[in-house]
Amino acid sequence: MALGLNASNMSEPGGAGAGPEQGPLAYRMAALVFYCFVFAIGVVVNASALWVFALTTKKRNSVTVYMINVALVDLAFVLLLPFRMAYHQRDAWPFGDLFCRVSAALTIFYPCMALWLFALISADRYMAIVQPRRAKELRNVPKAAVASAGVWLMTLGSTLPLLVAAGDPDAAANFTTCLKMQDIVYMRRDNPVNFARLVFFFLVPVCIMIGCYVVIVDNLVHGRTSKLKPKVKQKSVRIIATLIVQVLVCFVPFHVCLVLRLLDGGEDGGFSTGAVFTTFLMNMSTVLDIILYYIVSKQFQDRVISVILYRNYLRSVRRKSRHTHTGSVRSMSNLTSAMI
Repeated sequence: MALGLNASNMSEPGGAGAGPEQGPLAYRMAALVFYCFVFAIGVVVNASALWVFALTTKKRNSVTVYMINVALVDLAFVLLLPFRMAYHQRDAWPFGDLFCRVSAALTIFYPCMALWLFALISADRYMAIVQPRRAKELRNVPKAAVASAGVWLMTLGSTLPLLVAAGDPDAAANFTTCLKMQDIVYMRRDNPVNFARLVFFFLVPVCIMIGCYVVIVDNLVHGRTSKLKPKVKQKSVRIIATLIVQVLVCFVPFHVCLVLRLLDGGEDGGFSTGAVFTTFLMNMSTVLDIILYYIVSKQFQDRVISVILYRNYLRSVRRKSRHTHTGSVRSMSNLTSAMI
């Protein structure tokens, strides 16, 4: 799936103040502000999630393994943003051809990996609700780790060839641009491969998710899950709703726009406001995963609450210390009076 459409994706010359590859100046400034926000929030959220799930969670399960992978993929993708921000600010790519290839391949890698991890989480919820008897056999840490490793190998295998792709759209600019796997006209040369990736890394995981959700809802509606604890049902429903909203908001518009651009018969991709907007939505997924982390982990909830309510916590501690101190003074005073 040729999804390497980052901040400068699907954009060609156009508009006043446009660079040769990045579109209007207004877009470049908006992208700079947007990616600063995503970077700041994304690093904190995903680093915290990785720390909680990988280092502080004592009893791991299959969902914990998937959350570690989600946080790791999100963090790797977010750490690319400073290079894109520098690209927008300078209107030139100063990091060389090799890193441009790596950056483009990682940008393609992210949505592919994220959607398959969401599909694994959906299948896990399906087993927990619909097949609780077999859940113990299939929902365990070793099998979740094997499934995650398989998704990593599968996705890496589809993106690594892009590092040595024939032809180079940046050669004409002496590698001061980073258009690889982003130039729509250039991508159309490999449309059969692009659509094969779209099917396997977008339609297949989305269909798995939809199938799991339909069966889960049917079982919940018809009362076939009476043996499950209410908390398990509520947690599963919240996870399902979160994943559905995230896929619909962040990934579906992006892929629909990509297909339309690939099928466009024009020779010049041209700057597209819709393409830019859907790309922003795709990047927002790295921030919205905080909702998923919050639902899944009580420890993550505690960490978030402790950060958000840090001042209130300090105030309560100070009040308690003052109360204790005042009580001690009063007790000493009473003891002195008694001795007198």
